Amino acid sequence: MDGFAQPEHTEGTVSATPGTSGASPVRNRMVSRVHTVAFNGIDVLDIDCQVQLSSGMVAFNIVGLPDKAVAESRERVRAALAAMGLALPPRRITVNLAPADVLKEGSHFDLPIAVAVLMAMDVLPNDAFDAHTILGELALDGAITRVAGVLPAAIGANAAGRGIVCPAEQGGEAAWAGDIDVLAPASLLSLVNHVKGTQVLSRPEPALAADDTPIPDLRDVKGQESAKRALEIAAAGGHNLLMMGPPGSGKSMLAARLPGLLPPLSPAEGLETSMVLSVAGELAGGRIRMRRAFRDPHHSATLPALIGGGLRARPGEASLAHNGVLFLDELPEFDRRSLEALRQPLESGRAVIARANAHVTYPARFQLVAAMNPCKCGWLDDPALACGRVPRCAADYQSKISGPLFDRIDLHVDVPAVRPADLALPAPAEGTAEIAARVAVARRLQTARFADYPDAVAHGVTVNAHADGELLDDIAAPDAEGLRLLSDAADRLHLSARAWHRIRRVARTIADLDGADQVRRVHIAEALGYRRVAPGR
Repeated sequence: MDGFAQPEHTEGTVSATPGTSGASPVRNRMVSRVHTVAFNGIDVLDIDCQVQLSSGMVAFNIVGLPDKAVAESRERVRAALAAMGLALPPRRITVNLAPADVLKEGSHFDLPIAVAVLMAMDVLPNDAFDAHTILGELALDGAITRVAGVLPAAIGANAAGRGIVCPAEQGGEAAWAGDIDVLAPASLLSLVNHVKGTQVLSRPEPALAADDTPIPDLRDVKGQESAKRALEIAAAGGHNLLMMGPPGSGKSMLAARLPGLLPPLSPAEGLETSMVLSVAGELAGGRIRMRRAFRDPHHSATLPALIGGGLRARPGEASLAHNGVLFLDELPEFDRRSLEALRQPLESGRAVIARANAHVTYPARFQLVAAMNPCKCGWLDDPALACGRVPRCAADYQSKISGPLFDRIDLHVDVPAVRPADLALPAPAEGTAEIAARVAVARRLQTARFADYPDAVAHGVTVNAHADGELLDDIAAPDAEGLRLLSDAADRLHLSARAWHRIRRVARTIADLDGADQVRRVHIAEALGYRRVAPGR
C-alpha cells in the first residue's frame, strides 16, 4: 500500500488485497452483513447493513430510505478503499439498510458499509464483526472521523450483548457503556490489520472532560442580598427562578453564578446528559461531562433551536440543558411561540418533537432561570429615567409573558438598581463556596428523604422541585399555622392549584436549608414572598 502511512502498533506490512491487481476476485455469494444503528432521539434502533455483489450492470446502489448524507457514502467508501490500494469490483453492488421503512440519516453509515463491502470482496471474513455494532464516517484518505451518537450506540450495543467499533477520537466515550469490547481504529486500514492480526487495537479508557473552567464567584456581586437568597433556594431545591430589575442591576451576573452553587452530576445523570450531547455532536473529544450544563441562548433563538427540531429533529437548548440550567436573558424579547413551547417540558421534563417525518422525545428536565427588565425602557421605578408611558409600558411589556408560563416559575424576585454606596463597599464575606456548602447539605437531606420513595426516584424525582402528588403531601405538609397562612394567601391572591403546590415545594426547600423536619409558618411566609400573582401585577 505505497504512499499510505501505517498506523501505530502495526507489526510489519500486511496487504489487505488478496490479489495483485488491487481488487479481489469476486464470485456471486450470499449477502454480507454488519450491525449498525439509527437514532430516534437518544433511543437506538438496530440497523442491518447488507451488501451483495452480483452480476449485471456495474453500479453501486444504496437502498433502505437513505438521506443525502447516506447516499453520498458510496463516494467516500470508494475513495477510502482506493487509499488502501483497493478498487471496487466491476460488479453490481447493492447496499440495503434494513428495516427499509426507517429513515437513515447521518454519515455514520460509512464505516459499516465499507466493512460489509470488504467482507463481500473476501478481504475480511464474513463473520468478523458478528458481535459488534459499527459506526463512523470515512475521510477520503481512509481515516475514520468522529460522528454523533457514539455513547447511546455503545449503550445499545451493550444491551444487545455486542461490542462496538467507533472512531478513535470517541473510544473514551464508548468505553463508558460498560464491560464491552470497544475497537476504536484511527483508519479503515488499521481496522483491517486488526482483524488480520498484524495490529492490536488496545481498549480505550473512559474519558472525563476536565472541569478546569473557572466559575464566577458570588463574592463579585455587591448588594442584592434578597436575590442571592433566592438564588440559594433555587439551587438547593432545583426551582425555576425569574429575576426582574432595571438594566445593570446584576441579573445576568447572578444567573452566571448559579452553576457554582449546584452539586456535580451523579454518574447516572452524567451519563444521561452526555447521551443528549453525544446525539447532538457536542461531546468534544468523546469526554463525558460531570459539570451541570449552563445554556444561555440569545433571545433571537427560533422555536426549533430552543425546543428541538429541524431537518433531523436535533435536540434543542432545552434538552442540551438537561440536568442543568437554561438561562433566558431578556425573557420578553424571545418569540412568544418559543416561550409557550417551554410549558410542557417544564412540567414533564421531556421535549416531544412531532413532525410529519419524525416523532422524537428528548429528556429536558432543566432548571429555568430567566431575567427581564420591568418595562421596555427598563427604568420603571426611577422617575428621572422612566419614559412617558409609565406605567402602561410596564403592563404591555410584562404581558408578553403569559400567565401559564409565569405560573410555572417558582421564584419571582425583584433585583433593584445597585446604589453607588453599595458598589464602594468591600466584597462580601460570603461567596460561592460558603453558599454551595449549605446547598450541598440541603441536597443530601432531599436525597436521603427520597430514598424512601424508590418509585419517585425511578421517575426522575431528585429534588424538591420535582415532587408532586402524594409525595409532596408526605414531605411538605405544613404545620397548622403554616397551612392557615397558605390558605388565606391563596384566597386573597387567587392562587392557582399549580401555584399552591409550587409554594409548598419552595417552603420545603427553605425548611431544608434551615434543617427543619417540618414546614412551618415562617417557611410558608418566605415562600409566599417570592410569588407574584401574574405578569404586570
